[in-house]
Amino acid sequence: MVAMLLLLALAVFMAFFMPLEPRVKPSEEKSPKYRAQMRKLWQVAQTAMREHKPSRAEKALLTILKFDEKNAAAYNRLGILYAKSKKYDEAVECFEIAQSLDNNPASIHNAGLIYLETGAYEKAEMAFKQAIELEGDIPARFLALAKTEEKLGNAKKAIEALESAYELDPSIPTLRQILAIYEADGDMEAAAATTARIETQIARNNAMKRVTRRGMRVTRRPARVTKVVKPAPKLAKPAAKSATKPAAKPVKKAPRKERIAIK
Repeated sequence: MVAMLLLLALAVFMAFFMPLEPRVKPSEEKSPKYRAQMRKLWQVAQTAMREHKPSRAEKALLTILKFDEKNAAAYNRLGILYAKSKKYDEAVECFEIAQSLDNNPASIHNAGLIYLETGAYEKAEMAFKQAIELEGDIPARFLALAKTEEKLGNAKKAIEALESAYELDPSIPTLRQILAIYEADGDMEAAAATTARIETQIARNNAMKRVTRRGMRVTRRPARVTKVVKPAPKLAKPAAKSATKPAAKPVKKAPRKERIAIK
């Protein structure tokens, strides 16, 4: 009895004075030095990926995750890097971690592409549908789903996905994919209708190109500036001189000298 009381007292003491979980310190703001270092690491990773240096990019991304283990963007980039190197297991793991940290449709879509590449078509279908639910205004999501449905043998669902992609972006290659499925299924009536849609779309695109070219020509022509010619100011003419000559002044005659006779 006494032992039970002691155990109970010890449990109460531990519950109130010694909590099982350590207190979480408030998150401190990152220092400018830390932020500058992270920006530098991102630049190194992006430059290395552009220059096709996977080892250098991987090292930079792993360093970022060492300091920030919940960086979903770094996991997503690392998954893309592994996918390009055909390390599909590592790529899927990175995409799944990125998805768990941030429910980003891009990470889900990327995971679906890996499933599609490795032949896991059911998983790919689920991933693409989930990505579309989160972000359904990107044609690439529906195009990937259409390819997956075609692999699964669901021609009708593939055409539905392609039609959704065409509504978002009326492109001729999408219509050609629809035509290929109809031709493969032997539905010649639907194939003929799709061929007519392709011709209509081509004519529409050409008309839009002509309008665009005309608009570019109009904008390139400089506006003509009409010069306003001001009339020259009239100069006041000097008064005409009179034709009559002024009267001549009378010439004074010299007085005659009287001759004195010398006697």
